[in-house]
Amino acid sequence: MTTLVIVSGGLREPSSTRLLADRLEAAVRAEFAAAGVPLESSFVELRPLGRAIIDAMLSGFPTEPLEEAFESVSGADALIVVTPAFNASFSGLFKSFFDVLPPDSLADMPVLLGATGGTERHSLVLEHALRPMFSYLHAIVSPRGVYAATDDFGARAEGTGLSSRITAAAADFTRLARGCGQRTRRDPFAEELTAMERLLGGSE
Repeated sequence: MTTLVIVSGGLREPSSTRLLADRLEAAVRAEFAAAGVPLESSFVELRPLGRAIIDAMLSGFPTEPLEEAFESVSGADALIVVTPAFNASFSGLFKSFFDVLPPDSLADMPVLLGATGGTERHSLVLEHALRPMFSYLHAIVSPRGVYAATDDFGARAEGTGLSSRITAAAADFTRLARGCGQRTRRDPFAEELTAMERLLGGSE
């Protein structure tokens, strides 16, 4: 069973960011089903965690709901992340969540990138902001992300090609996630303890 977690950073309800996240999840689920591979998915909504995220940044101690979100993300086999774009970058809430996420939580994690914004001018947020950040966090970033502008939703959405972009990205991501297989969660504390024990053992 592959475990997929979708992190949605939408700031409003309803949210085009959550709408894109839903469509990406459905497309990936369809790809897994077509391959005969079972998939379990769940969502982490950042909007209700906003105050807890800021408190964790200031105090260094996450609340129980935020800890649960951390556990969901770090325990996943694969991740979809979707953020609204502001001034050609991710939202502050989205960035802050990953700032307080424990180190190495995303190591070796296949990640599919998604973003929404008012115009196509923000579309490079995927390559200029999101991809470098998740590469820095040692995730394995899928080669094809999805950006959706306002015109991709509603009455004029039919001719924008969003559906085909989602399908193509989901196919790439599914191949990546299946190739990586079930992920072994890293425990930095245990790794440091083992390294110290080896060091002490070697000095005797």
